[in-house]
Amino acid sequence: MNQVFQLGHKAFVTPAGFAVTPRNFRIGTFVSFRAMKPKRHLASSSKPASSFDNMEDEKVNRLVGSTPKDIGVESDEAGIQSVKDNPERIEVMTVQELRTILRSIGVPAKGSKRDLVSALKVYVEKKMEEEVSSISAEIVSVKRKANTKSILGERKAKKFSHEEHAQEIYSVPEVSALQESKRRAKKSPIGDETGEVDAKASVKTDKISVTLPTVQSEPWTMLAHKKPQKGWIAYNPRTMRPPPLAEGTKSVKLLSWNVNGLRALLKLEGFSVLQLAQRENFDVLCLQETKLQKQEKDVESIKQCLLDGYENSFWTCSASKLGYSGTAIISRIKPLSVTYGLGISDHDSEGRLVRAEFDSFFLLSCYVPNSGDGLRRLSYRITEWDPSLSSYVKELEKKKPVILTGDLNCAHQEIDIYNPAGNRRSAGFTDEERQSFGANFLSKGFVDTFRAQHPGVVGYTYWGYRHGGRKTNRGWRLDYFLVSESLADKFHDSSILPDVTGSDHSPIGLILKL
Repeated sequence: MNQVFQLGHKAFVTPAGFAVTPRNFRIGTFVSFRAMKPKRHLASSSKPASSFDNMEDEKVNRLVGSTPKDIGVESDEAGIQSVKDNPERIEVMTVQELRTILRSIGVPAKGSKRDLVSALKVYVEKKMEEEVSSISAEIVSVKRKANTKSILGERKAKKFSHEEHAQEIYSVPEVSALQESKRRAKKSPIGDETGEVDAKASVKTDKISVTLPTVQSEPWTMLAHKKPQKGWIAYNPRTMRPPPLAEGTKSVKLLSWNVNGLRALLKLEGFSVLQLAQRENFDVLCLQETKLQKQEKDVESIKQCLLDGYENSFWTCSASKLGYSGTAIISRIKPLSVTYGLGISDHDSEGRLVRAEFDSFFLLSCYVPNSGDGLRRLSYRITEWDPSLSSYVKELEKKKPVILTGDLNCAHQEIDIYNPAGNRRSAGFTDEERQSFGANFLSKGFVDTFRAQHPGVVGYTYWGYRHGGRKTNRGWRLDYFLVSESLADKFHDSSILPDVTGSDHSPIGLILKL
């Protein structure tokens, strides 16, 4: 096997300014798999719109079959507009509602509810991509016209009408791309901010200064928040990651990533874990939501092809629901011991926790249960899971410090979510979950390392596919490194790697001085 295990896609960006602690170790092939076409759309800020369209077309064909050529006719657009305005509705729609709307837009309406939800999400996402591409093309066109007018000295229009026209066409209010598409239909071909818009370029004449949006290749550097507070800034790993530790400083580097399906990730083209290992030089990689099945020997096939130097790997899969949840720890440091689950049968059937014991700390890779559609698991989450996990880690702390990492499925504060007001009853941001997160972990001495290092920084780790959230940097911070208070002054850097694509989550990192 001489091809490298694929863990991302072509648009992976490698910022030159990222700090990396150099270490000498041999990296070979992590996992060897034949490259396959992508099975799902991945948001990428630097991939051309035409490539996105091709990927979307392939995905739609695979998931919902052949799509009628007239799928975008005006009558269909009117029928699905309510879903586009509020994509959260898709998850709570009944099977009959899903089938009705899919048939109305010419998409096959067969299969389980999950299949129907997936098909509708794909269609909505495709339409959003088409709108964003159209908006971007119009922005470029208007910018060229404005520059041409400036060069030719066409400045004779009356000040009042000129300013009125500029205010209508070039204003950049903070509204969603979906609202933008509605305004375009009623008003002007250009307007609100989209996922590819961030920086502003000014075109000046004698009469007026016109501000035009330009394409932003690193959307995570854009402060995107519905209700930003004074002093908040966007997380920029180029400038906010500290320089490497001094040579000879003993340290360990941990990475954590919700991969949202490892088998799907393996089939993506372009970026390999070899590149990630060389750039970030991690000692331990924690994974969540692997969705592997022991029955299909997924784990064994991967373990046989691990990257040289990372022979130690530990996996747990869901037994109650195949192809669901799942966590792992992959390490070049051999742990002293490994344990799976909390030791409570009611919690341990979904493969949500792997614990590895090292010389100076316990490391837990954890995937906290989502409260689900209609908050059906909210009670279980806050009255059973969170208290059980809290008691478990506090008991471990009696022996040595604990590092709890993974997708903890909670945006704790308003700074941790783009639209706090609109998500008060959304899983991951309910008052109950946030209070439970604080009471069971932070109030018991655990430190949120990213927030401790970056108190006024807006940095997200999750962007929903259906909203095109990564392109607009409208996301959630759901992934954490929580550490025992005794380790709070020993971590060197708690980071987010927003340029690493391949999942709806980005990896996060922690460098700990030993």
